[in-house]
Amino acid sequence: MRIEDIQPAEGSRRRKKRVGRGFGSGHGKTSCKGHKGQKARSGGPKGAGFEGGQMPLQRRIPKRGFTNNFGAEFAIVNLDVIEKLRSEGTVTPELLIERGIIKDLKNGLKVLGNGTLLGPVTVKADAFSSSASTKIEAAGGKVEVL
Repeated sequence: MRIEDIQPAEGSRRRKKRVGRGFGSGHGKTSCKGHKGQKARSGGPKGAGFEGGQMPLQRRIPKRGFTNNFGAEFAIVNLDVIEKLRSEGTVTPELLIERGIIKDLKNGLKVLGNGTLLGPVTVKADAFSSSASTKIEAAGGKVEVL
């Protein structure tokens, strides 16, 4: 959105400013643009990031990083959260979404091993870290990969 795109509210009585229509209008001659200069010329305002001809910031700073188009991004849950849901018996991605623990599954659910389990629980997820799967099985639970 730009300043010239803004319009009065629907039903407003405010009239559009008509410039360049003679001295009597109060907006004649220079059409409210002042005298000379870049902003008075045709072609409108310069684009976002224009710095008066100086090399723009987005071109001065070097490129960094890499985006893997094939990388899978998981919703992550640790064992300390699963311990709180142990009374459910089976922890599934649907249960975690229902309880508001995770908002978006992304490419699936991954369980990490931060925390401890005090009793058996069945956990269904798309991926498990090695420490999470060993802790779940050590507590007498089951690991099910979806």
